[in-house]
Amino acid sequence: MALRERLKNEVLAGDGAIGTMLYARGVGLDANFEHLNLVRPQLVLELHAEYLAAGARIIETNTFGANLTRLQPIGLAHKLAEINRQGALLARRAAGTEALVAGSVGPLARLKGEERELSADEQQEIFRDQVNALAEGGVDLILLETFSDPAQICHAIAAARTTGLPVIASMAFQEGGRTACGCTAEQVAMMLAAAGADAIGANCGAGPLEVLRTVQRLAAATDLPVAAFANSGFPEYVEGRHIYRCTPEYFASMAAEMVAAGATLVGGCCGTTPAHIRAVADRLRGMRPALRSRAPSSEPYPAAREERREPAGFLADWGRRPIITVELDPPQGMMVDRILTGSRALKDAGADAINLAENPLARVRMGNIALGSMIRQEVGIEVIAHITCRDRNLLGLQSDLMGASLLGVRTLLAVTGDPARLGDQAGASSVYDLNSFGLLKLMNDLNAGVNALGQPIGQGTGFTIGCAFNPNSPKPEVQVARLEKKIAAGARFAQTQPIYDREVLLEMTEQTRHLAIPLLPGILPLVSERNCEYLHNEVPGIVIPDHIRRRMHGKEKEAGMREGLAIAREFIDGVRHEVGGFYLIPPFGKYELAVELIRFIREGR
Repeated sequence: MALRERLKNEVLAGDGAIGTMLYARGVGLDANFEHLNLVRPQLVLELHAEYLAAGARIIETNTFGANLTRLQPIGLAHKLAEINRQGALLARRAAGTEALVAGSVGPLARLKGEERELSADEQQEIFRDQVNALAEGGVDLILLETFSDPAQICHAIAAARTTGLPVIASMAFQEGGRTACGCTAEQVAMMLAAAGADAIGANCGAGPLEVLRTVQRLAAATDLPVAAFANSGFPEYVEGRHIYRCTPEYFASMAAEMVAAGATLVGGCCGTTPAHIRAVADRLRGMRPALRSRAPSSEPYPAAREERREPAGFLADWGRRPIITVELDPPQGMMVDRILTGSRALKDAGADAINLAENPLARVRMGNIALGSMIRQEVGIEVIAHITCRDRNLLGLQSDLMGASLLGVRTLLAVTGDPARLGDQAGASSVYDLNSFGLLKLMNDLNAGVNALGQPIGQGTGFTIGCAFNPNSPKPEVQVARLEKKIAAGARFAQTQPIYDREVLLEMTEQTRHLAIPLLPGILPLVSERNCEYLHNEVPGIVIPDHIRRRMHGKEKEAGMREGLAIAREFIDGVRHEVGGFYLIPPFGKYELAVELIRFIREGR
């Protein structure tokens, strides 16, 4: 009987965690679990046998991360096909004719050193390499699991379908039945069905109760069979090990509720053991699939929550006069007199907004949200607070963003942030729960009055959201594609890395003309030959042409600043009719340099 029909007519128990069990048997977390198929096959075979003895009727291959993006960084890409084939053969040998074998396929990682996103064709090719090897090894079906990006899992489905095998597509949902990218369970169900999955599901996530709630929504949104593989609750760190407290009895009772909600394949994810699966198999024995009724359909893709607005705040006069923003670094200590003085001077000269970076170069400075609130109140100029993904987890980001709105700091620039290892705090680590795209979406969701889980927060935060853009990249088309993605995520203006080459700026304006958002080119005045060479050779994203470097040769102190200002004025004069404004970045807190450039721009000469 075909898998889809079988899952509509009977309830099957799946297996449990592989990584958890391998770790419990002494395999270190720094080991590659999939490589064990080749170097410790007996260990993998014994684990499959334990789950079969517990009552599993679908077991998964030990191949979750056996794709190019995860094997290449550790030097195992050349063994990709062998690892997957052997993983399938081991599971097949264990299962015999007693159970079905599911070829486990997980999401892709970013390729090390790659600046760009993988294209749809590249993703499908990577997935094809894996699923073809699994098919050669004799799996009965392909199980795509723990995906958070609906677009990527759809590419995986397309690749898996080329094998001719049935495909189960399962995603990881957060609390509230939403994926990390914000799609609801209903939207996911419709997307996966449209992509050609034979069954859909939820796995990993926040524990059995949340998976149960997601199963209820998936089952109501589609007629496809539904699979459920929950974690064993949340892990607790005890004496150097992660311990899961969810008992097999509780897990089995939740599995029965999942079947009552519409699931017909129930197994376990992180933290589950053969004991959990034995309890599940015993509890589900004799159960029949539940009768299901479809709920009214919803949109397959998230609708835009925020209408495109006309520029507001410091951008209100965009197109009518040059808009000028200036970056100032918050102080390294508690003294704020100089930055307040500089902000007043810049406002008097005609600046429209002050940028406040957040711990630039991963060096500790005063918090820019609190400082921005003070500058707004005492100076009366708009502040653009840079928000990084580096310093806070998802919880802290949401709290601080809502706090920023409360304090009136409502113009934000979303950036990933320099890695903590670049800074001067030896004990600091980078968080990166989100990247800049995820941060933009989070800000946009808060504007729409919901948090990352889609739960209402009472009212929108009212942010004007900006992003960074690097026109100096050797692959400008990649950067333009990234900017398009940032705009789709909620960005309403962009500021660039410093530019010193007029031709680079002209190419940038041509390639971004179709985007129709305010784009401010960065201007960082040089102050000496040493400063020039440092920026060119050591700061990512900055390229200084040879003729500029020759002009700065031998220039130091006053002579260096004069020459740097002359270069900046010439650049501004050469492009002022091509752009709608400028983003000035005075070095070393020398706001006086920005004051001179603002007057030069305002005077139109």
